[in-house]
Amino acid sequence: MSWIILSVMAAAFQTLRFTLQKRLSMGALSAGGATLARFAFTAPFVTLLAAGYLLWRGQGLPEIEPRFWVYVLTGGVTQILATWCVVAIFASRNFAVGITFKKTEVMLTALVGFVVLGDVVSLGGLFAIGLGLIGVLVLSDIPEGAGGLMRRAMNPAAGLGLLSGILFACSAVAYRGATLEVQANDPLLRALVTMPCVTLFQAFALGGYLRWREAGEVSRVLGSWRTSVWMGLAGMGGSLCWFTAFAMMNAAYVFAVGQVEVIFSIIVSVWFFGEVITRREWAGMGLITASVLALVWLY
Repeated sequence: MSWIILSVMAAAFQTLRFTLQKRLSMGALSAGGATLARFAFTAPFVTLLAAGYLLWRGQGLPEIEPRFWVYVLTGGVTQILATWCVVAIFASRNFAVGITFKKTEVMLTALVGFVVLGDVVSLGGLFAIGLGLIGVLVLSDIPEGAGGLMRRAMNPAAGLGLLSGILFACSAVAYRGATLEVQANDPLLRALVTMPCVTLFQAFALGGYLRWREAGEVSRVLGSWRTSVWMGLAGMGGSLCWFTAFAMMNAAYVFAVGQVEVIFSIIVSVWFFGEVITRREWAGMGLITASVLALVWLY
């Protein structure tokens, strides 16, 4: 049951982070800059947290298997690209629906997890995840509902959402794989060993890329610290909950419960951005909510 609580908390932190990220991407920073801000301002916090936890335990680093670094690099790169896609979604659809498109990651995580790690999803779990996928498909429509099936399936927001889902699925499975390569019984310790390695790599890798491709963007990211530092704290809270839950349970189940993020995003969308949710979008979100409740009942 603790992994369910952690998944819900992770979704709440992630909604806050995406709210701040959307504000940064609406003029202050490019999509790449807003993505870098998430990693650059999270890395110091998670590194200090991990160091503090190790000192408190009074033990050294646990043994790490060689495959750990393959999982860290794979997860780090795919999460960078996935986050970039989500920030780009905000320019084409409203906040709540942009977050919901990302939820294609749940079904895809079940598939990737089975192929890479051999994680098996039960029949009931597949039904609950499938219910959520239907909700996502209901949402994968242009706002006016005009045009044929091909136009609805091929609109830019749907493509970005599907791509982000694939990439987030790969990163989630990679992160679960990394935590399993840390030789410790404490899931929190396994998460805290993995998190700094991932976020530091992401901050330096994306920072180097932006210095090469977007002159001055790294300086603008650093100059946004008044907002970005809060995004870093929210990112730390979300990462800590996600990684610990991944260390305890199949990543597909963790992401499936994490779909409550949709409910949180509705609150943000209406209260903070003044956006309107259509009846079709409410229907899709209702199906996703039913999927989450089914998983809670099953597990």
